[in-house]
Amino acid sequence: MSWPYGRWLLLAVLVIVLDQYSKWLVLQHFELYESLRLSSWFNLTLAYNTGAAFSFLNDAGGWQRWLFVVLAVVITGVLLVWLQRARHLRLQALALALVIGGAIGNVIDRIRLGHVIDFIDWHYRDWHWPVFNLADSAISVGVVLLIADSLLSSRNPDE
Repeated sequence: MSWPYGRWLLLAVLVIVLDQYSKWLVLQHFELYESLRLSSWFNLTLAYNTGAAFSFLNDAGGWQRWLFVVLAVVITGVLLVWLQRARHLRLQALALALVIGGAIGNVIDRIRLGHVIDFIDWHYRDWHWPVFNLADSAISVGVVLLIADSLLSSRNPDE
């Protein structure tokens, strides 16, 4: 393993550690659906998600747990190969490391608990964005960076 690749794997591990630690902290201090208002637009609210993004398939009966685990493991494997090949492309490697770390963080929850622990609750008045976690944030930022990298690369085809 070359150091540039190792640096990106360390970032993915850091995302996993921060995600798992934040979830552990929330579990130590909150009961399910308990909420702490931090501002007029932000709460900490403990929720469990057995579905995918935005609670897709949340009420599917349990089979989705293993489907999402398998999908995440396969996609993570593909992203690891991509990361190894793109290790010198900083923006792309950063994005991939964030997605990999976030995906593994949520897979750990699914395997260990059968659901993903969510706690970040953004809202405006009575409208709440679906509750999410640091792993989801890392995945989202990583995907936005991949899109930005793709757009920037299409403008500079010589790179």
